[in-house]
Amino acid sequence: FSYGEGEPILKDFNIHVNAGDMVALVGPTGAGKSTVFNLLAGFYPFNEGRILMDGKDSKRYTRDSIRKQMSFVLQEPFLFEGTILENIRYGRLDASDSEVEQAAREANAHSFIQRLPHGYHTVLKDGGEDLSQGQKQLLAISRAILADPAILLLDEATSSIDTITEMDIQKALKRLMAGRTSFVIAHRLNTVREADQIIVLQEGKVTESGTHEV
Repeated sequence: FSYGEGEPILKDFNIHVNAGDMVALVGPTGAGKSTVFNLLAGFYPFNEGRILMDGKDSKRYTRDSIRKQMSFVLQEPFLFEGTILENIRYGRLDASDSEVEQAAREANAHSFIQRLPHGYHTVLKDGGEDLSQGQKQLLAISRAILADPAILLLDEATSSIDTITEMDIQKALKRLMAGRTSFVIAHRLNTVREADQIIVLQEGKVTESGTHEV
């Protein structure tokens, strides 16, 4: 895959992932980790090769059907101007208020939401500027839990987040990933240790793969 006519970002990239596995993607900036996310979600057409999902070529699915099976938790969560309730419900628009609250409880977000001036009806600024980075991440995890996807794409960076909130995030992510296929851009040694498969990327190529033990 190449974004233009220059040097390919990914080349000779070949991996097999079992359903329910957690895959940790590691490597320096520019190695192609985020590109893997973009291609899985169908944001860009790839130049050569195939992506198979349940043994079927991804091109046989519509982009909408693929994305409905996926949830993203990124370093900068997307939050829009609206209530906390509306922002979490964006994960599944037909969810009831009680389902939204249950997802927030599972994401360890309920307690901080209750402390806000109007709880779940507190109106956020565009981008969630009135929340801390950790609180924004907890809302993104709440949204992903509500969506109940088959595949998760996670960038688990937790820089500039206080220790207690980081612990809440890690616990919530464990609940979120349980039983789901997860691709994680890994920044923490603990994530690498717990991964079913570690993929090391260098200049768009897989240079190593295996588990922490092997």
